[in-house]
Amino acid sequence: MQNVTPLEIPKAARWSAEQEQLVASHILEAEARATDVLIQLPEAEAILTRETKRAERTRAGQVDRLEEAIRAIHDRARDDPGARKVARFVGGCWAEAERLRWALAMSGKRIAHGEARKLAGPFMDEADLVQEGYIGLLRAAKRFDPERGIRFSTYARWWVRAQMTRAIDHTGRPIRLPGCAVEQTRNLRKAMKTFEDLGTEYTIADLAEEVGIDEKRASFLLSQGKTVSLDEPVEEGPRQRSLENFLADDDADHPEDSAIQDQELIRMMEGFHLVLTERHRHVLRRRYGLDDDQYRTLSEVGKGMNLSRERVRQIEREALARLRERAQIRDVA
Repeated sequence: MQNVTPLEIPKAARWSAEQEQLVASHILEAEARATDVLIQLPEAEAILTRETKRAERTRAGQVDRLEEAIRAIHDRARDDPGARKVARFVGGCWAEAERLRWALAMSGKRIAHGEARKLAGPFMDEADLVQEGYIGLLRAAKRFDPERGIRFSTYARWWVRAQMTRAIDHTGRPIRLPGCAVEQTRNLRKAMKTFEDLGTEYTIADLAEEVGIDEKRASFLLSQGKTVSLDEPVEEGPRQRSLENFLADDDADHPEDSAIQDQELIRMMEGFHLVLTERHRHVLRRRYGLDDDQYRTLSEVGKGMNLSRERVRQIEREALARLRERAQIRDVA
């Protein structure tokens, strides 16, 4: 268990392919040194060599098992002084791997900013998408294998974009769907596009079989975000009613507002008797439709009173002036 000199992280703003490969290789070496020591301990060996599911056979799954084994040794070291040296060594290897993994991820910050500018929109702004992009970079660094002969910047771009689109899917819906539902919906739409590109007719059952889910769930997921017609029936039975019948009319008077207006009108009419003469009250009632909500012109009011248009104007002006001068309608009502 010999200590190894830590690798100096490249200072360049944009790493070359050789620098990416060098850092990634040192990450693998640090993990291998820890694994070689841990495999000799029964509790760690059981974790590293246990039978894995398909999802755990990836590079990320190997890293997760290594981290779990290191935690198990640290737990043992609390009670077993003999395991403390091993715990310190594997802990140092893991810390070195994490340091380099972080540096590798952050070497692709420009990718996160570039993709964020492309995908920014009404659902998520650029700053939030950049943060999601950093998460994608960390996921890419955890899974990157330099032995595959591909650049990290190329590999990470896919993870960054996937993380951003997943975040947009979650925030762009009125009702948030679980991550698995969003992924299944995306796979269903991909299957639809594949069938359409091939010119093949398909059904919901075909799409469900392609994705590996039941037909009822596929139908539900595809219905999310569908445009709904206001004429579409929403009730079963012989007297079906459309969605439009259940929507509020924004132009209709609110019952509370109508009640308040009626009360204010009654108060105002009561005040008229203490402030205005009978002729003044009659002109204002007819002119502004206080009794029947029918607004009338000066000529129409004068015709009913056998007065000229100008005389009605004078009476109206006198009544309004008296109301303004006294300003007692609310006080006396």
